[in-house]
Amino acid sequence: MAKTPIEVFHVGGFDVPLSNPEKVYFTEAGVTKRDLAQYYLAIAPGVLRALARRPMILKRYVGGAAAEPFYQKRAPDKRPPYVDIATFTFPSGRHADEIVVNNPAALVYLVSLGCIELHPHAVRAEAMENPDELRIDLDPVPGVAWSQIVDVAKVAREVLADHGLVGWPKTSGSRGAHLWVRIEPRWPFAEVRRAALAFAREVERRAPAIATSKWWKEERHGVFLDYNQNARDRTTCCAYSVRATRDARVSMPLSWDDFIACDPAAFTLRTVPALFAVHGDAHAAIDDHPGRLDSLLALADAQAAAGEKDAHADVAAHLAPEDILVDTGRGRSHAVYRVRINLKNVPEDLRAPLLSS
Repeated sequence: MAKTPIEVFHVGGFDVPLSNPEKVYFTEAGVTKRDLAQYYLAIAPGVLRALARRPMILKRYVGGAAAEPFYQKRAPDKRPPYVDIATFTFPSGRHADEIVVNNPAALVYLVSLGCIELHPHAVRAEAMENPDELRIDLDPVPGVAWSQIVDVAKVAREVLADHGLVGWPKTSGSRGAHLWVRIEPRWPFAEVRRAALAFAREVERRAPAIATSKWWKEERHGVFLDYNQNARDRTTCCAYSVRATRDARVSMPLSWDDFIACDPAAFTLRTVPALFAVHGDAHAAIDDHPGRLDSLLALADAQAAAGEKDAHADVAAHLAPEDILVDTGRGRSHAVYRVRINLKNVPEDLRAPLLSS
């Protein structure tokens, strides 16, 4: 039986074996496994900014981009010294070690395993229960043009600014776009997701003709703001990740001006290294000013109160703004919100159903 071809990459003082280097991973683009490894080394400073200290799920395309991938959550038991891990602990007491990529040698290791796309979690190894990234996934329904995705992104940018947050845009490498928001790692997953839902609803309120936060697919139109990408078990492709598309397209981080004017098809494994060499990383400052979620969480409270008012419109007609009070407290691991409603101006016959429910 013939031995599997091996090419050794000398990276950062490590000898990293790459199996089957000449295997074609993208048939139409003519991209080999070696090309993929060389790509990730060429843009290593940028992709490591997105990956470093983040546990990740392995999405392995061992048969190439056109083949069905499989997911591997746990890190291999036998792994080289340049591959780090982080441990997720679950309420059941179980735990899972996931790979963390902190250096260029580990990038080549991932390619050798058959990883094309890179899917890190929104947490860092030092704070596994507190995301440091709010992820806004702009997912168009079939038939929506890129120009409409950009229009929704502009509204999203305004909403973020109104709540003291900065969104860093990138193409998704597929049909949509992503806005990544660095946040302080002080809120648990559930609160980050709640903030993301409030954000999605506010974008929909401002641009109802082109954006939606509706969860059920049959109710969606335009661009869906997928707030559930902020759930604990979710991962999404990072900046500079190659996607398993026919043209080996890249999820490209951009400045806002370039994002608004871009053609996502221009960013591929073949074109991005030269762009990176000339222009550097458009997201180089993404870690410099993490934001807070207090304002979005207050918006979530206000939306919840408004929803309750809609459910009891006859009661709401008698309420003044000062009759609705929202208190915020903090437990050991999560925030606690209490909504109080003063019924002093509500007729007695309308109060009874509320007090008995």
